[in-house]
Amino acid sequence: MENSYEHLSGITANKQQLSDRFIFKEAAVKHIAQQIKKRGSGIGIRFGVKRVGCSGLMYVVDFIDEYNDDDYAFEINDRLMVYVDPISFPYVKGTCVDYKKKSLHEGFVFHNPNLKDTCGCGESFNV
Repeated sequence: MENSYEHLSGITANKQQLSDRFIFKEAAVKHIAQQIKKRGSGIGIRFGVKRVGCSGLMYVVDFIDEYNDDDYAFEINDRLMVYVDPISFPYVKGTCVDYKKKSLHEGFVFHNPNLKDTCGCGESFNV
């Protein structure tokens, strides 16, 4: 299930272009909902980056119970939200988030239109 995110939930005064929004594939939405149910609480995820690795940036996904006032907020579906801090937003805007299980490995998969290159191990990236 892909969402078009036709509106920005009004946590910040900053309005973003449609291309800046996010797409969450059905598998990612299902995983997020399952993890929040397993935790017993949660309003969604905080999605962002931190500085690490060979290429400079790494994705960070945290399940959260409350948001920060300066977060950008986007609706995943009628029950879940994704929150992005203002520093991370330029690096992740427009990203498509999926969730894959392959062999013994599973996790989120990010298709970031801002990506310029990745390190050899695939753990970090640069925009």
